[in-house]
Amino acid sequence: MTVSSAIDTGVTVVIPTYNRRESLARALASVYAQTLPASQIIVVDDGSTDDTGQWLKGAYPQVDYLWQPNRGVSSARNVGIREASQPWIALLDDDDEWLPGKLESQFQRLRESPEIKICHCEEIWIRNGRRVNAGKRHAKPEGDIFAECLPLCAMSPSSILIHRDVWAKVGLFDEQLPACEDYDLWLRIAARYPVALVNEPQIKKYGGHADQLSRAFWGMDRFRIRALQRLLGSGSLRADQYRAALAILTEKTRVYSAGASKRGRHEEVSQLQQTLAKLSSVAKLELPQ
Repeated sequence: MTVSSAIDTGVTVVIPTYNRRESLARALASVYAQTLPASQIIVVDDGSTDDTGQWLKGAYPQVDYLWQPNRGVSSARNVGIREASQPWIALLDDDDEWLPGKLESQFQRLRESPEIKICHCEEIWIRNGRRVNAGKRHAKPEGDIFAECLPLCAMSPSSILIHRDVWAKVGLFDEQLPACEDYDLWLRIAARYPVALVNEPQIKKYGGHADQLSRAFWGMDRFRIRALQRLLGSGSLRADQYRAALAILTEKTRVYSAGASKRGRHEEVSQLQQTLAKLSSVAKLELPQ
């Protein structure tokens, strides 16, 4: 596979980590196995207590190692993105693994559409050590993918290759969101930019372990609701995007409110309904019909 010399293929890989030394070793090995080498690798240690730093400095002294007190994965990713020296930034979670042609395949795809600044790829799912098939709703989209990003996360952080210009336009990960921070970012990106896709799997995405964020919180949709509320209030959406986002927010608010009411979270439900009413009034009174 030949990558056009017209594309600057300089890549910084950003890997956040927290107490996952064994899986971090697998992730790093997959970066160094790339047929198109990365120019810079940054590991941001979010306060690990398992001697990650000492091990990393011995095993991979060439890696840029940054340590911070535990502030969460969004903060760790943002630190790495700010320190990146290359025009393209690729993210890799410490429990995932790239296949050897991941970066080269993405640049080949970008060569076909040089105006595009974001590329993701298909993935292989591994749950509790076994390969599982993703459902149809998890099919990876490309092009104008804003509508596909509304119901659920349409892209995986470990699959992403993004030009640094995009981060400058849309901002970084929201560090106030304890979960669904990727959902929030993909919405902000997809509202502005088309996205390219490599149709062949280029990553192994591992799940089923006890320390996954998706297992840490009840009612994950409340974080998606918060992201949608902020996006709708930003004034950055086209009328069609606003209506599509409002429809998803209405449904997520309905479902989440039913569960929250059963748990006695009545004040929260009231606030959600008030915010939804305000955003709905904008669609009725201010958007072109």
